[in-house]
Amino acid sequence: MVDESDPRTHKAREVAEKAVELVEDKVPEKAKPHLAILLPIVIGAVVLGLLTWGASEIYEGVSEKDDLALLDQPVLDAMVASRTGWLNTLIGGYTQIGGPIVSPIIATIVVIVMCLLWRSWLPATLMVAAAIGSLTVTFVGKDIIDRVRPAHQFAIAPYESTPSFPSGHALNAVVVGGIIAYLLYRHFESRGTRIIIVVLAITYAVTMGASRVYLGHHWLTDVITGWLLGGAWLALVITTHVVVAAVLQRRQSAAGNAPPSSETRAD
Repeated sequence: MVDESDPRTHKAREVAEKAVELVEDKVPEKAKPHLAILLPIVIGAVVLGLLTWGASEIYEGVSEKDDLALLDQPVLDAMVASRTGWLNTLIGGYTQIGGPIVSPIIATIVVIVMCLLWRSWLPATLMVAAAIGSLTVTFVGKDIIDRVRPAHQFAIAPYESTPSFPSGHALNAVVVGGIIAYLLYRHFESRGTRIIIVVLAITYAVTMGASRVYLGHHWLTDVITGWLLGGAWLALVITTHVVVAAVLQRRQSAAGNAPPSSETRAD
């Protein structure tokens, strides 16, 4: 739980309250009742736009073989030079967690447990929406761009034959891990627990993407683009849920039957 006696807690709260007051002062009176809906839309749109723009910039560099794409071969060479037998085995096993077989199984088990414990269909709904978009973006991107993976001489078996760009492992790690982290973050109120959840989600996405480059199954730009596109889709799913929850709670409030935080919790 948050330590209310901690001066840092009071300072953070004061900063947050001042930020909210500043925003409210700049917003027209007619728009203030809609802030709970408008603010997430604006933030979500900005995040979605920035991540999508970043992915498009990397794609342009890959197409023209410049900018960040110039690091693809040097980074892969560095990974190859750092390989050892035990690390190859460890990372080869770890990367299977984010693969098309193990990842759906783990996600399904986690979602079923959440649904049963919280007596809510929300985890299943968000995960299905996230998974559909994630798979669509991955397949469409690979099919359209059709980039060749690193040569087998740089890779560790088993080899993969599907197109390289973007990295499905990296993209799905962000989306699936992000949805689970989002649900857990909303469920637990302890600041310490929330920090751990966020750190674990970021660590999982970063290490899963890095494993693909280490094994020689993807170029660096494939992985970075996967992270960006995954983050963009995750932002869209979360923003949609926050806005829908705010609309539903507003309707319940108007009807004089608003349950305490029932629409803003996943339990």
